[in-house]
Amino acid sequence: MSKPKGKQRKNFCQGLLALLAALLAVLLVAGFIGSGETSVRADWRTASREPLGIAPNPVATREAIAQVYTARAFSWRGIFGVHSWIAVKPTDALSFTVYEVIGWNAYHGGDALSIQEKEPDRRWFGAKPRVIADIRGKGVDDVIKRIDDAARRYPYKGDYVVWPGPNSNTFTAFVARAVPELRLDLPPTAIGKDYLPGGDLIASAPSGTGFQVSLFGLLGVLAGKEEGLEVNLLGLTFGIDPMDLALKLPMAGRIGLQEN
Repeated sequence: MSKPKGKQRKNFCQGLLALLAALLAVLLVAGFIGSGETSVRADWRTASREPLGIAPNPVATREAIAQVYTARAFSWRGIFGVHSWIAVKPTDALSFTVYEVIGWNAYHGGDALSIQEKEPDRRWFGAKPRVIADIRGKGVDDVIKRIDDAARRYPYKGDYVVWPGPNSNTFTAFVARAVPELRLDLPPTAIGKDYLPGGDLIASAPSGTGFQVSLFGLLGVLAGKEEGLEVNLLGLTFGIDPMDLALKLPMAGRIGLQEN
């Protein structure tokens, strides 16, 4: 005798909820692991900001360089996402200039956009940075000028919203769309990257190798040669990158041959 349809539906829903709860638990654990040295009880006054020697020595390196970095966000936010920034060094320059959007500047009535000469590979309040884009040499001086122009045109200099944006990753994606030579594939943990300025619904992918549709950074789809296929649900990215045989998951990040 078969079960009533109502009971079958109830069992199916219970099973689906259990599966979703298990998936969430796995992602949370992966987020804790991925956050690395960032502690949810970290004190920003004592968290390390030391440079790690990842960036080239600008004094010893003549060529022009443009790089993009990410590091797990500060405190509990590092479980869910990363902070990103852009660093450039023109030909023969003796220091790097770092472009980034910093939330607490905006929270205290200042300008969220920060442009400073400093070491680009400093820990982000304890979290180790990693390079996700690096271009050098001929033609990069022109790229650097366009990065500077795009950064100064960023429309949310006085605003910062952790979720779904605009935030530091919204800024980095905005600049990347204006400078496709970076071919930037922001990780799935870069919450805010899909928040399209001006309320636009359609834009080029940050890498410049595809397109995306996004509803205020909360719901959307992205397809690009660099990024692969991504689905955004409530600001969380799920996707697959067939070029690098990698899965993209919220909190966990990129799982495959290359990790972000």
